[in-house]
Amino acid sequence: MAIPGYDSSTVDEYALESAGAHVALVAGVVPNEFGLERSVSEPPADSLAEPVDLVACEELKAVEAVQIALAYDPSDLPPGASPTDVAIAVETGDGWDQVHSTVDLEETTVTAVLNDRPPGSTVVAAYDGGSDTSGRDERDESDE
Repeated sequence: MAIPGYDSSTVDEYALESAGAHVALVAGVVPNEFGLERSVSEPPADSLAEPVDLVACEELKAVEAVQIALAYDPSDLPPGASPTDVAIAVETGDGWDQVHSTVDLEETTVTAVLNDRPPGSTVVAAYDGGSDTSGRDERDESDE
């Protein structure tokens, strides 16, 4: 799983295949404990998969890039939802925050590339409600 703009020899990769989760990162310090495991956190109501913990995420230092890719089940999208209305949500102290994400419809994965550690260590693929900034919501309202 290559991070665009980074030499693959500088990228550390981690996977939890049973959860369809992959993380690639470029960081000055990656603790030996870093890895992925299924989370015991309660997923948000709009989740499309089980949450995954990024173990020892807070110990990453000098982070240049973190790429998170999660598989999801498109059949869990609400009726009438666009198949691209999916984002990675990160559990923070204030709930679940979505990060800018892209969707691969063929692979049914959602991917986010961050320039720092995520704002929390538990992530999940979630329905984003179509509330992106592409203007799609405005077009939807004009159809009414």
